[in-house]
Amino acid sequence: MAGRYDSNPFDEDEVNPFSQPSSVPQVSNSRLSPLPPEPAFSNSVAANDATVEIPLGGAKELKNKERELRVKENELRQKEQELKRREDAAARAGILIEEKNWPPFLPILHHSIAKDIPLHTQRIQYFAYGSWLGIMLCLFWNFICTTAAWIGGPDVQIWLLGIIYMLSGFPLSYFLWYRPLYRAMRSESALRFGWFFLFYLIHIGFCILAAVAPPIVFKGKSLAGILPAISIISDKVVVGIFYFVGFALFVLETILSVFVLVQVYNYFRGTGKAAELKRVAAQGAFRAAI
Repeated sequence: MAGRYDSNPFDEDEVNPFSQPSSVPQVSNSRLSPLPPEPAFSNSVAANDATVEIPLGGAKELKNKERELRVKENELRQKEQELKRREDAAARAGILIEEKNWPPFLPILHHSIAKDIPLHTQRIQYFAYGSWLGIMLCLFWNFICTTAAWIGGPDVQIWLLGIIYMLSGFPLSYFLWYRPLYRAMRSESALRFGWFFLFYLIHIGFCILAAVAPPIVFKGKSLAGILPAISIISDKVVVGIFYFVGFALFVLETILSVFVLVQVYNYFRGTGKAAELKRVAAQGAFRAAI
């Protein structure tokens, strides 16, 4: 039985994996050489990345700039607080700091009903504003009428009066009755209400005079009223039509002015300012007597 196992059946097939028999030809290395590594991003991206690289001292510079911005922000905040404190102090002292914003194309006046006037009186103030714009329109149209009458005839005097009415009517209407009403509505001042009533009655009287235009100043043709319109239309139809339009404008202005006067007076009495005005007037008379 031992003869059956004389030879090792694995001897002839044993192969040493670490040996290289001469009978087995060596295989040449057929692998290709590796390609050079490619960048993860394109050249444009790499170029962009290169532009945003922060140098070693960049972090310190950014911190310095941030600190400077923070200091400037604190300075601006302190200036705003100081300005607000001064505005509040001026308002308590009765000093109004007004920004010129009217007219928009050439600001020479301050006018902001929505911001300055209380909400419950804004409607009255808007009607008064319309009355002020209305008288300016009437005087401007009156100037056009006198210009047309002067071109069609030798009456240069009525043209000069038309210019005087227009140039003087704009500032007088503002400073005599519109601004006093504006500030009275803003500060609830009884004296300013009294000033408004006085000169607004004169304004209504002028509108009635202009609408009729009696022949008391240069035969009345310096004002575009009903009487000069009737006398002119028979000879100069176009000029007469201009005067009739002026008459209609003065009538509308008179009606609007009377409406504004009634509204302001009702508000004046309802707030008790009438009694306050009487008391102030009595005190003034007493001081004058002393």
